[in-house]
Amino acid sequence: MGSQRALASSTASSRSVEAPAMRPRTGAETWRSILHFGTVGLVVLLFALPLAAAAQPAGKVFQIGYLGNSTPSVEAALVEAFRQGLRENGYVEGKDVVVHYRWADGHIDAFPVLAAELVRLKVDVIVASGTPGSLAAQRATKTIPIVVAAVGDAVGVGLVPSLARPGGNVTGLSGLTSELEGKRLEVLSELVPKVGRVSVLMNPANPFTALAWKETQAAGTKLRLTLHPAEVRTVDAFDAVFAAIVKTRPDALVVIADRFLLSNRKRIVAFATQHRLPAMYPFREFVDEGGLLVYGPDFADMFRRAGRYIDRILKGTNPGDLPMEQPTRFELVINGKTAKTLGLTIPPSLLLRADRVIE
Repeated sequence: MGSQRALASSTASSRSVEAPAMRPRTGAETWRSILHFGTVGLVVLLFALPLAAAAQPAGKVFQIGYLGNSTPSVEAALVEAFRQGLRENGYVEGKDVVVHYRWADGHIDAFPVLAAELVRLKVDVIVASGTPGSLAAQRATKTIPIVVAAVGDAVGVGLVPSLARPGGNVTGLSGLTSELEGKRLEVLSELVPKVGRVSVLMNPANPFTALAWKETQAAGTKLRLTLHPAEVRTVDAFDAVFAAIVKTRPDALVVIADRFLLSNRKRIVAFATQHRLPAMYPFREFVDEGGLLVYGPDFADMFRRAGRYIDRILKGTNPGDLPMEQPTRFELVINGKTAKTLGLTIPPSLLLRADRVIE
């Protein structure tokens, strides 16, 4: 009897969990089901969106160190070109990147201290230019990527073993030393046909100067020019150096590329003007101050192109895997006012080739 009751209870229990017989749904019931689950899904999705947004990390603001050679006013055009290069690659200063500027004010001995400051800030990349500044950055760190916006001869001064395969943590843009030094003397000779003796103003504290002077001598020999080196390392030495130049009675003056000399461009141009010396300069800023002419790379374009290197590095590319590039744009700028003052007639050939003539 007890067995029968247990069997009956078991049978009843089995029936209680048995699924009821399914009947076909009406069309209205089907749509009500779809709308119900769709509404629930939408509510869940809308509730989850703020949580997902909060869970996503905000976009990283990259830190860039800028090792400036001179001052913000002297390098204003280069800084703007640098910022343009960042914008072209999707970075806005103050929003996507923070740039920490450090200025050497033309003092080579300031570079190691400034480079060390940028390293302590743990920036994501350092932007340098010129030989002393670039070498100082390289000596300060072997891990932080360094983008050289402009340097005379990256291989010659030991920054990289090869332009095609720089290796290490340095890449960027390097100049064309040998071709440029010869070309500058050629242009000067074309503007001043009777030139024979040329004083060459240079800063021997810059490692690039030795390379540039060697190439200048080779070009001078081909053009049958007599070159007189005039070395200046400090601001206090200018008066003595200028006096020595006057004693050599040169027909013209050439200034070898150096940011210390650029910082003292007003003094150099004033000296050339006072002694009526036609002068060839390496940077456009000299001509803007009244200098006669400049021939060289478009440095603003090089600083703009540095933005592409920065972008690739910030996206994870090893700087040593990025080949260094060379200038693609060169500029010849002539100050017509200064030429008239010196009694020089600008040949039509130079007028046609000039990118700008200041009148």
